[in-house]
Amino acid sequence: MPASVPSPAVPAGPASALVSIAALVAAMLSFQCGASLAKHLFPAVGAEGATVYRLGLSAIILVLLRRPWRSLPAKGDWRVLIGYGLAIGAMNFVFYMSLRTIPLGIAVALEFTGPLALALFHSRRPVDFVWTALVIAGLLLLLPLRGVDKPLDPAGVAYALAAGAGWALYIVLGRKAGAVYGAAAVPLGIAIGALATIPVGFAHAGTALFSPDLLPYALGVAVLSSALPYSLEMIAMTRMSTRTFSVLLSLEPAIAALAGVALLSERLGPLQWLAIVAIVVAAAGTALSARRPASEDEPLPIG
Repeated sequence: MPASVPSPAVPAGPASALVSIAALVAAMLSFQCGASLAKHLFPAVGAEGATVYRLGLSAIILVLLRRPWRSLPAKGDWRVLIGYGLAIGAMNFVFYMSLRTIPLGIAVALEFTGPLALALFHSRRPVDFVWTALVIAGLLLLLPLRGVDKPLDPAGVAYALAAGAGWALYIVLGRKAGAVYGAAAVPLGIAIGALATIPVGFAHAGTALFSPDLLPYALGVAVLSSALPYSLEMIAMTRMSTRTFSVLLSLEPAIAALAGVALLSERLGPLQWLAIVAIVVAAAGTALSARRPASEDEPLPIG
């Protein structure tokens, strides 16, 4: 089903808020499953090639299913759409580059600094700072700040932080692109991101990208990491405020840690489980706040 855009004249009610929360949680679950699967492609095509698989195949799937040219507005701001697509391409590329040298849970925690900064910028009420402080405490418990055998790879950390900046930009431009282009924003944005990353991926992996043996993994990564979660996120981000959307994304490091346990056989210590609880509580508190009828919790105007 295409992602719909609510009318700016009608505030989101409790039912719409629940749909938004469910869509965002499902998107995060899908993304972490796809990220775990993508690591199997690194030995064959590298992080660069995995990015091409993820975005290129996602673009093909979504363009064929959505046929975005049928719903293009008469007057659209292509600068916003191109910026949205480039943000998608850059965010995915640098995130996969970070996964080459640092663990998935740490990479996601570092990447989250982008939307967290966006949430802080949009905070208005004291309770919002409580939830944000709880998120920060959870992230600090997830990061290996003490008792590690060796420090994190500086390049991997830099790539993950760059992914955070791209994530924040993706949120801001995604809301604007969704407001103008509606359901067409996701396939067009991913297509732009794919076109931007294909030259880099092909330069690194070459003809290995066309190996039939890699196609099942590539399709799985494309669907789980881009085609499905970006469509679900567009449903969520056009129905809730930027601040609420950003803080709800605090579930991402927790889901990444759980994906590591279930899919990568990673072990978590007591402090890491405590971090998961802290982040989940913060996300639940933010979700409850989103259902209050205060004007600042209503979706931002999208007309």
